[in-house]
Amino acid sequence: MDIKRCGSQPSGHGPAAYFTGAVRVDPLNDAPDPARVSVAAVTFEPGARTAWHTHPLGQTLVVTAGCGRAQRWGGPVEEIRPGDVVWIPPGEKHWHGAAPTTGMSHLSIVEKRDGQSADWLEKVSDAQYLGEAG
Repeated sequence: MDIKRCGSQPSGHGPAAYFTGAVRVDPLNDAPDPARVSVAAVTFEPGARTAWHTHPLGQTLVVTAGCGRAQRWGGPVEEIRPGDVVWIPPGEKHWHGAAPTTGMSHLSIVEKRDGQSADWLEKVSDAQYLGEAG
């Protein structure tokens, strides 16, 4: 058993290459081999969001606070709120983040394949974020 005490792992900033706006990532667990699961608490300031990306084994988001947005490629921008659980299937191109005027926090649960949990793509444009373009 391994207990990670609250505050024992430093918070990090979401890298500018993968995020737009202010994003804080708090690692919670990164299970050692042969386990593959990784869990982080991610907090987006209003208007902040991920770039488009995919996950080789999918992703589960558990919204814990605020109001956010998520979109799969070719689909509408969806509102997400506390208590919502979002499943993103393997390989599905998507983004997620805060609403324009309200921050949002979620737990991100992913599994790694060959040490990789995400494939990062292009940034989400303002028009895409606002639901004005696909």
